[in-house]
Amino acid sequence: MQNSTTRNSNYLYQISIIGLLFAVFGFITWLNSILIPFLKKACELSDQQSYYVATAFFAAYFFLALPSSWILERVGTKNGMAIGLGIMAMGCLLFIPASAARSFPMFLTGLFIQGMGLALLQTAANPYASIIGPIESAAKRISIMGVCNKIAGIIASLLFGAMLLKNVDAIQTEIDSPATDAAQKLTLLNDLAARVALPYGVMAAALLLIAMVIKYSSLPDIKEKTSDTDTVDTALSKGKTSVFQFPHLLLGALAIFTYVGAEVMAGDLITIYGKNLGFSTDQSKYFTTFGLIGLLLGYGANIALIPKYVKQETWLLVSAILGILLTVTSYFVSGEQAVACLAALGFSNAIMWPAIFPLGIKNLGRFTNTGSALLVMGIVGGAIIPPFYGWLYENNIAGLDFRSAFMVIMVVCYSYILFYAKVGCKVGMKS
Repeated sequence: MQNSTTRNSNYLYQISIIGLLFAVFGFITWLNSILIPFLKKACELSDQQSYYVATAFFAAYFFLALPSSWILERVGTKNGMAIGLGIMAMGCLLFIPASAARSFPMFLTGLFIQGMGLALLQTAANPYASIIGPIESAAKRISIMGVCNKIAGIIASLLFGAMLLKNVDAIQTEIDSPATDAAQKLTLLNDLAARVALPYGVMAAALLLIAMVIKYSSLPDIKEKTSDTDTVDTALSKGKTSVFQFPHLLLGALAIFTYVGAEVMAGDLITIYGKNLGFSTDQSKYFTTFGLIGLLLGYGANIALIPKYVKQETWLLVSAILGILLTVTSYFVSGEQAVACLAALGFSNAIMWPAIFPLGIKNLGRFTNTGSALLVMGIVGGAIIPPFYGWLYENNIAGLDFRSAFMVIMVVCYSYILFYAKVGCKVGMKS
């Protein structure tokens, strides 16, 4: 029998490995906020076309989440994580020929491949964070993982923002100048696109290194762990034959869909939103960092409050209401105040994944891995909602401009999350 020191050492080791993976999630994912305005310039795209960056990236989760569960069952969690990192490295390497050809479809393919690897990693890592201790404090543990995620995201947005978006407004002015001929314009665009080659090549090498670290670590497979939601039957899962017989899980997948859509809207699109408000790219490239700081503050509140002072579902409800209020306020103010409201949405969003995920997989028993994959599929909201938003305002559907369309979509998303926190997470929970 292990003594308490050994158990604590193992726990800290496992948490550290998962924390490293969540940092990888954050670094790769939050680069989209820089890639959207960068590729808009380099590949000469409309707003709606640039949002396909999010579509290509997050669509992979929908197609790969359930296969990821199958892969993990066969190769093991640790090997699956290493494979996922290797796949992500392949996606990063594809950016090198994509930049040379200035090919938007090739960039999108690279992003989809990165998303494939992340889907495998997310399916493996999130159950770890959820079940490594009591389910009642799962939101607190996932919030700690979220801190790793968002710190990495801040580093990514600042570092890549400085490299990729430096002086892009001046370059765009030169491109648009009547004095610039077609050959000069092509040279400027090619030089701009080439900026991604070196950083993404370095990132691919780093991902392969982390894959080797994971593969040869002593991290155990999830099936070896025991907790409140182990792979054995619970009272709720007894007699169930399908993961689709858990209403709270299915409603949770839709909650993940709306949450990720809202987070991408508030985070990845804040740069272009700021541009539409009249800010320069050199100013708006920092806006994502402000949103990430809001997320970090929210994670700090989660860690301090859950579960000692408030239940995770109660805090989820409060955060959804706050999200609605901030969204509506952002519509009625302008300039820096509007951007501040969008950045503050990070605080509201901080509880959503940490609370929705453990509430969704609660009491699934032997269906935990498949249920986790189903929740990860909900990440496809980040692929669908942003381009739908772009389509609404660029085509002036129902008279909506970029601000009113933003408000309508975000209020709908947060209203559903409010419903899940109050009602949805309890549906079908009585066995």
